[in-house]
Amino acid sequence: MDLYARINLLDGRAVRLPKGDVREAIALDADPIGRARSWVAQGADRLHVVDLDAAAYGDYENRPLIKDIIDAVDVPVQVAGGIRSPSEVERLLGYGAFRIILGTSAIEDQLMVWELCRDHPDNIVVSLDVRPDEEIAIRGWQVDSGVFLEQALIDLSSAGVAAFLVGEAGRDALASQSNYGILRRALSLADEPVIAAGGAKDMADFRSLAALEESGRRLDGVIVGREITEGRFTMAEACRALKEG
Repeated sequence: MDLYARINLLDGRAVRLPKGDVREAIALDADPIGRARSWVAQGADRLHVVDLDAAAYGDYENRPLIKDIIDAVDVPVQVAGGIRSPSEVERLLGYGAFRIILGTSAIEDQLMVWELCRDHPDNIVVSLDVRPDEEIAIRGWQVDSGVFLEQALIDLSSAGVAAFLVGEAGRDALASQSNYGILRRALSLADEPVIAAGGAKDMADFRSLAALEESGRRLDGVIVGREITEGRFTMAEACRALKEG
């Protein structure tokens, strides 16, 4: 299982979102490139970079910074946030991005997903924010899509996506543990790799994610960030837990 470190970009800075709301973002670091290098030095296998300006406001000023982050580290970098067209996918892949993450656009324009998977079969990943009743939330958790987890996984698997990120819409990662039921459901329905995208409450939650198994399958990765910044556990502890199995 791979350990992904998250970097949220807003106004050229690394930030954290206490409740998933960009309007409540708290600045963490004015040097996101240094932060990226630090995550890798601590043991991150991969980076997960989210462009909040692009996602929330359609502002793409962070894109050159994302290229600089990709160039600065020697681990794969996947990119999310405001990717709504083939031209944006082409631009980010041209920067050297490992994978491109589609969220709302994957639910609203599945024809585009099919076309992108045809042109970039190993690079397109879909992020699903799942409510407790398994409905997919879109537009930053603000809108109910009318599409449910099983349907989304079947349709998007058929399109040929490389992997799925699965998170829990509305969950505060520091206040509640992961929804293992939703993750098990995703593992049982999708043949593609499933990555837990919602973070871990604490070390016990992280260990449970690392050990989670359904239908003979385990998670392909876990994305962490805020929980480490807040001191719930360290990257070294997470790496050690993975090595211990």
